[in-house]
Amino acid sequence: MYASREDIGYDFGDDSKVGSKPIKPNPNIDGGWAWMIVLSSFLVHILIMGSQMALGILNMEWLEEFNQSRGLTAWVSSLSMGITLIVGPFIGLFISMCGCRMTAIIGGILNALGWILSAYASNVHYLFLTFGVTAGIGSGMVYLPAVVMVGQYFQKRRALAQGLSTTGTGFGAFLMTALLKYLCTEFGWRNAMFIQGAISLNLCVCGALMRPLSPKDLREKYGVRSDSEENQAKALSHSTETVKSNGEEPEKKEEAANEEVLGSVQHIEIGGKSGSGRSMYGLRLFKTVSQLTVTVRKGFALWYSSYFGAASLFTNRVFVAFIIWALFAYSSFVIPFIHLPEIVKQYNLSRQDNVFPLTSIIAIVHIFGKVILGIISDLPCISTWNVFLMANFTLVTCILTLPLMQTYIGLAVVCALIGFSSGYFSLMPVVTEDLVGTKHLANAYGIIICANGISALFGPPFAGWIYDITQKYDFSFYIAGLLYMVGIVFLLIQPCIQKKEPRGKSTEEAQV
Repeated sequence: MYASREDIGYDFGDDSKVGSKPIKPNPNIDGGWAWMIVLSSFLVHILIMGSQMALGILNMEWLEEFNQSRGLTAWVSSLSMGITLIVGPFIGLFISMCGCRMTAIIGGILNALGWILSAYASNVHYLFLTFGVTAGIGSGMVYLPAVVMVGQYFQKRRALAQGLSTTGTGFGAFLMTALLKYLCTEFGWRNAMFIQGAISLNLCVCGALMRPLSPKDLREKYGVRSDSEENQAKALSHSTETVKSNGEEPEKKEEAANEEVLGSVQHIEIGGKSGSGRSMYGLRLFKTVSQLTVTVRKGFALWYSSYFGAASLFTNRVFVAFIIWALFAYSSFVIPFIHLPEIVKQYNLSRQDNVFPLTSIIAIVHIFGKVILGIISDLPCISTWNVFLMANFTLVTCILTLPLMQTYIGLAVVCALIGFSSGYFSLMPVVTEDLVGTKHLANAYGIIICANGISALFGPPFAGWIYDITQKYDFSFYIAGLLYMVGIVFLLIQPCIQKKEPRGKSTEEAQV
């Protein structure tokens, strides 16, 4: 499972797995409550990602209601989808301070509020604020914890668990499309959004299920190293340990100072028990504020060090290449969903597409792709990194060949391959954790989904702009495919460079 780190040849500072001693396994790791976390994440993907895939129903209602251009109205859906992912790095800050559970609950309330307020929209610009921004931020606050918690609770079967949880996107696309279509027909789009807002409150229940692992559970997950093995690990990764030590010294001093402040507050509280109840209430309030301040400062310090400190994630060149890849990858998946109906209309294939839509083929096979790729990646002899790259190559090939297909059967075959190969989305959290370790997973994956959000926000409008110039969608797919290929090349080049440099350095250090 962790062979991908060796494949890409880079030491990412998470050396807690090196030479671990066998200890009694925790029942919550890879089992027990871990499957409740998978269920929670599955429901989050249905309610958030599934509903976003079904926004075409509401987009038609908004076009008829507000009589605005298609481009302007489409930005409502694009903002919601893009902001959900773009706010990832900032949601990492909330997770560092409040934890996944509290972040998800607050996000569920904010998402429901965005849906409900949108029911009273008087124009498209109002929807930009309520649905695009408010509901989008709320969705991001639930989505990232749902992914991170699955990574924390699983070790041996992470890829399978992520695959099962993210299949909620495919199921949600079907369920939410049928639900919104029914609600709009029976009650109108305004009441439909109000009801959907009430349904979205179930995100708070999903967040409540995200019980955090204790530090003891995390130690049991990764094991404890012996002294000799620890010294050997330090000799092999001296540069990484130096970076970590630079970041930990101020943190220890800060913790000591914070404990001193809290200790003084407790001493004053004990000494003032003979005083009035009003004074006791003030001391308890001050103690609560002090504890909250400590939590916020520690969370911000961890978040800041991950992005801008000595142990910044951006010093990891393979991770930077991963970000560049993410900037081009997601639009290649979104563009077919947005523009395939128009392509079918141009090719006079509407009759066949009405029987079995091409977008439905992508969604159905996408479900199986996530599960199957997750099972394959969890095999002991298979590298997750290699499965991830092969799926990317398949997807970019399909994007480049899709304009060449002008029959329904040809398009259906290519769409099925697009759906299956795009199942690598379930491997993204696994690959990210292999690159940076569990400690930095929330912040690192927040950056990745932020890059995906930028891709989703500008990709479809860019494809439409190319169509306005050329009057064909062919060049939209060709350009998207070529940019996607550039991102894959970055993934291939950087690991080869990193495989040479750290090994050369560690050999010299070992000789010294």
